[in-house]
Amino acid sequence: MELKQKNTKFLFIVFAFLFIVIYFSLAQFSQLKSYNFLYKLTLKNKIPSSDVVLIAIDDKSLHEIGRWPWKREYYLEIFDYLQNYTNAKVMGYDGLIMAPDLEFPSSDKKFFSSIDKFKNLTTGVAFSYEDFENDVDKNYYDKLLVSKSDVKIIDKRTKKDKTSDFKSFTTLQKEYFENVNSIGFVNVPTDSDGYIRQTAQLIDYKGMLYPSLSFLMYSKYTGIKEFILSDNYIFGFSDKHTLKIPIENKQGMALNYICFYNLKDINYSHDKYSASDVINSYRAIKQGKKPILDSSVFDNKIVFVGANANAQALNDIARTPVSETFSGLDIQATNFDNLLTNNFYKMTSPLYNFLICLFMFVLVFTLISVLPIIGALLSCTTIMLLYMFFALFMYYNKVAIGVILPEVFVVVAIACAYSYRYLIEDNKKVKIQKAMGKYLSYDVMQNVVKNIDNISLGGKRANITVLFADIRNFTSISESMDANSVSMILNEYFSALVPIIEEHNGVLNKFMGDAILAIFGEPKKSENHALDAVKCAYKMLKKVKYLQDKWIEEGKPRIEIGIGISSGEAFIGNIGSQNRLEYTVIGDTVNTASRIENYNKVYKTNLLISESTYEKVKDYVDVIIIKNVVIRGKANKINLYEVIRLVD
Repeated sequence: MELKQKNTKFLFIVFAFLFIVIYFSLAQFSQLKSYNFLYKLTLKNKIPSSDVVLIAIDDKSLHEIGRWPWKREYYLEIFDYLQNYTNAKVMGYDGLIMAPDLEFPSSDKKFFSSIDKFKNLTTGVAFSYEDFENDVDKNYYDKLLVSKSDVKIIDKRTKKDKTSDFKSFTTLQKEYFENVNSIGFVNVPTDSDGYIRQTAQLIDYKGMLYPSLSFLMYSKYTGIKEFILSDNYIFGFSDKHTLKIPIENKQGMALNYICFYNLKDINYSHDKYSASDVINSYRAIKQGKKPILDSSVFDNKIVFVGANANAQALNDIARTPVSETFSGLDIQATNFDNLLTNNFYKMTSPLYNFLICLFMFVLVFTLISVLPIIGALLSCTTIMLLYMFFALFMYYNKVAIGVILPEVFVVVAIACAYSYRYLIEDNKKVKIQKAMGKYLSYDVMQNVVKNIDNISLGGKRANITVLFADIRNFTSISESMDANSVSMILNEYFSALVPIIEEHNGVLNKFMGDAILAIFGEPKKSENHALDAVKCAYKMLKKVKYLQDKWIEEGKPRIEIGIGISSGEAFIGNIGSQNRLEYTVIGDTVNTASRIENYNKVYKTNLLISESTYEKVKDYVDVIIIKNVVIRGKANKINLYEVIRLVD
């Protein structure tokens, strides 16, 4: 029992170690891959808002308007068209204007001096982990940035994030920076595998919280000027709009998972218009001609302007769960769409992921431990399918749970459980064999186990030696004793003699009351089974002599035994019915051994052997011949031989 408990404890320690190693090795990787896999499966029901549109500087724009870099006054045409010839609500420019246009300085001057006219325009800036360059007036830029973020963030966090490492931001052209009305950051964090799944709404820079481009545009669109940042959410309220963003405060950013939408093509999920069509439409209107685009397509729309072309530095694409070449411009638009419709994904906590994996492991392990193999495997398959459907249901409801790792742990649990069953059942098998060895001869039991798939009625004829030993007058002895004393004597007697039989290559066939029937030559092979039987009998008599002396000292009755041995052919094998078998030996040789043993009472002897046995051992024993004995069941008289001693 102690050994079994130690083995079980060791196995569970191994399984626990295996669980922890697999979990922490695959947790992050599997969670990210689960997100991609299930997101694609549930993408069809995610429809983008028609109120959010894109104007992209694409390959067509470069071909029709001019090579890159563009004159910056082209942007003025786009912004002027949206503000004065459409009913667009707000505009966002996903771009950074950092270097002057040395080729067309007049275009820059016109752009910088006119940008302040567009009150509903928000442009981009990017925070950096590097410090400002030495020639930058950082204090002036920092103060200017504060004035361009017209949003109040009330910080209600109980645990302030101390890990913000942002030290600077892009040094936009000074005149542009001074004249633009509002600026939001365009930083989008990337996961360890290179995919974008999250976006930042707020960034902690030098103790102040700054909004993203989309967040600032949302503030303008809804009129909400005050937001609350808590440990787990960002809140915003107005008469018509309510905002509640589930966030994670991490590394100086308030992060949330993006709810991507069904794709219109591999790069975009929102309606996209070429910048060249917008500019040409603007120019046509100015010339009194019919524009390419009907201005109504931008009525009441939120418009994002940015670049995404195959030209160098314009290929703004990112790897996302929905596309490997998703437009960076559309990531900003998607973020605004999420804010507008309160569409956010919530990722389950690491604790939940750990507990669900542990639950799946324990559940499957338990099922396999108690159920038959078919039922266990069917149950495990059902559990895996049900969990997959549960995961899909959760994703449809915008809760991202891990699916790969829990399914992996179902497989791991199956492997561990069957390993456990194999080891435990192997241990049980050994125990059963030992227990059955108390009812059957160990060698018979081993033969049964070896041929477990071929057990049937039947047997064979073999040349063997049969030993029959019986206690003299045990019936009368037992009548003078209580049942417990009789049992103790028999148990001690059998316990002393059975090992001697096994020691001499014999097989205990059965106990017959106080008698013993043993077989030599089958199923355990021996070169001279007759000699083995005689040596066994001789040693048994010595052991009985020892027991006689011991029992006399203990006040127990003296017993004598008689042994009869015969060699010859007999049937040996399984007899009985299909439902109950017994491995035994039948034939004249067995009967002869039993009847010879009875003659010990007649001739006052202890060990008699038949003539067939004597012929096989005559060179090893001294005997006294008892001639012409009548054996019941035999037509002719035979000689019996009393073994006096063994000869070297």
